[in-house]
Amino acid sequence: MIGFGAYQYRDDSGREGDAPRIAFSPRKGKMELYILDGFPEHQALLDPLGQHKTGKACLYIKRLSDVDVGVFEKLCTESLKVMEERYPDG
Repeated sequence: MIGFGAYQYRDDSGREGDAPRIAFSPRKGKMELYILDGFPEHQALLDPLGQHKTGKACLYIKRLSDVDVGVFEKLCTESLKVMEERYPDG
């Protein structure tokens, strides 16, 4: 996994930890992008993205050619922007 930036989180159970603000992991048969989900523009950007699957805070893409690269870039940019707002001291 290749991560960029860092932030400290605390989940609903009280568990704390450090994580990258955004991360990429090449896997056999797909690429995984770990991004923040649930922000206002998230679903609106996923709709025109192209062929993909999602999981909890994960975006799965088989090939970069399967998605609209401009939408993909906007999704990453917006995710990082919201991360900065929620976790400014990361």
